[in-house]
Amino acid sequence: MATFTAIRNKKQTTGAMLGVLSYVVQTKKTVLDGACLVTGSNCVPQSSYLEMMTTKQRFRKTDGRQFYHFVQSFSENDDLTPQEANAIGLELAQKAFPGYEVVIATHVDTNHLHNHLVVNSVSCENGRKLHQNRDTLLAHRKLNDEICMTHGLRVLEEPEKYPKKKRMKPGEYQAGLRADSWKLDLIQAINEALEYAVDRESFIENMEYEGYEVTWTDTRKHITFTCPNGRKCRDSSLHDETFLKENLEALFTYRQAVGFCPGSVEPDNGWMGDLADGLIQLGKSVERLEDMSPLPTPPTWTDSKQRRREAIKKLAMGQKLSGDQRLEQTM
Repeated sequence: MATFTAIRNKKQTTGAMLGVLSYVVQTKKTVLDGACLVTGSNCVPQSSYLEMMTTKQRFRKTDGRQFYHFVQSFSENDDLTPQEANAIGLELAQKAFPGYEVVIATHVDTNHLHNHLVVNSVSCENGRKLHQNRDTLLAHRKLNDEICMTHGLRVLEEPEKYPKKKRMKPGEYQAGLRADSWKLDLIQAINEALEYAVDRESFIENMEYEGYEVTWTDTRKHITFTCPNGRKCRDSSLHDETFLKENLEALFTYRQAVGFCPGSVEPDNGWMGDLADGLIQLGKSVERLEDMSPLPTPPTWTDSKQRRREAIKKLAMGQKLSGDQRLEQTM
């Protein structure tokens, strides 16, 4: 089912706009079989940032909101190619934001096709500032539905209310194997965000790029994730202790201490396993330095059930199990 979601970008600076544009056009997300799935409405994608800035300066509207960011998602059940998805996104951009510069980037690195639309806040035709609210968002969603239905695609139905679940049920595991689990989509989004995060702020920003809201405060014990479909999930319900608040805090402390390089792929032993190994090696190398700030304690896993959950997660995400992981069948 096709959906249209507004992404909340709290930082409204030209640097933030450049960051979003750079993120959505990443090669690993937008290139398939040598074809780049990035197009522009009223702009050239490769020079879109400069064109947007030129428009703001031309009409002397360089302050306030700099851009808007939307995500148009499609169901994996729709018979849709990435090129068709990008064409639909371009059609929506031209009809919803006429006269504004828009970059449309189709991401093909997840279980479902989706377009990122980054819109300049100033019209390149008349300099009018773009304002968005709940009513305009509903109008955009209606237009999105109309366009998608003309292409034979299904549109969004009212989301169902699901009770909170602490354990991965057999049905959820099977859904994960079918790439049809919102919770496993969340786990994948977290892992991708961690590849580029050196601290809590950059992690939250990366999650917001994909349409997830993150509530992470010092006064709350848990991190709460709000998915694009409106469902909420605590860190303790993700079947992996990697994502617990205290473990992520330890991970970011370690990364800042050793100078983590963004873009690093998740190690075979997982982020927490990498953290534990790194702390041991780092501890040996600096054990004689008295002025070294204390590093976090290496993480531990509670019991064998956690290892089993990790194996289930890897299977559901299409990953291979390592040599020391076995998934026993339970009756």
